[in-house]
Amino acid sequence: MDIVVFGAGSLGSLVGGLLAGDHDVTLVAREDHARAVRESGLSLEGAVDGPARVFPAATTDGTGLEADLAVVTVKAFDTETAADRLATGAIDAVLSLQNGMGNESILADRLEAPVLAGTATYGAVLREPGVVACTGVGEVVLGAREGGPSSLADAVGDGFRSAGIETLVAADMPRRLWEKLAVNAGINAITALTETENGAVLDAPAADLARAASRETARVARACDVALSSDEAVAAMEAVAEATAANTSSMAQDVRAGRRTEIDAINGYVVDRAVDHGLSVPTNRTLAALVRTWERGRGLR
Repeated sequence: MDIVVFGAGSLGSLVGGLLAGDHDVTLVAREDHARAVRESGLSLEGAVDGPARVFPAATTDGTGLEADLAVVTVKAFDTETAADRLATGAIDAVLSLQNGMGNESILADRLEAPVLAGTATYGAVLREPGVVACTGVGEVVLGAREGGPSSLADAVGDGFRSAGIETLVAADMPRRLWEKLAVNAGINAITALTETENGAVLDAPAADLARAASRETARVARACDVALSSDEAVAAMEAVAEATAANTSSMAQDVRAGRRTEIDAINGYVVDRAVDHGLSVPTNRTLAALVRTWERGRGLR
């Protein structure tokens, strides 16, 4: 397959690097990273099988590209820009492997190509330009964004598996996306605001906040016709927090680096959908307000 990875940071570079072992891959990345890949290839370190160095194409210009598949891994607030640039080329299908909710709808509104939803639990760190490390082997789960079977998802899943990526094609992506949102809603903002690792949400006093945020998310999911119980949402959040107790959440990493976060697509998304359905989500509303206040104070919004 000809594959474009749009947003080749940590996760995008890891996924793109693994795919490059069996497919023709183009990374759309920042200039220093793209230059290093063009000059010396992409080094794959850590818990990965296969070649230690691959040689995908790399560019900073995401316009006019042609591919069988575009894998979108940009931050949620850059989804519109990614979609507009991909729309200038010829892309047959799109897969979102992004945090938060709403990304697939934005892509589908701006692109004629079918859009698949996906999640990825691989751990990845961009060590330096041209070097990405896998810090934990996980799984890519993908499927039709509205649920149900999909021959396109089956084909993309086969392509990922042929490159050695642990991949599951699922028919219940709406529920999986909401469950992931409940996990992120309970972990990310709390750890970002308190400068703690993920395991902090398992103990008092953060545990009550994290559970409340996850329960509220599940309540909104059910209002959106997605079957996710509050107990299931809390259990998923606590399982991830325990499995990644020593890890730093993506939002906490953004705050430490002084970058804009994905709060709008996580706790903020829960608040927006709650308003649509006349529900009260005070914990998510407070967490979203605090992170947005931090962003405004640093000129990031």
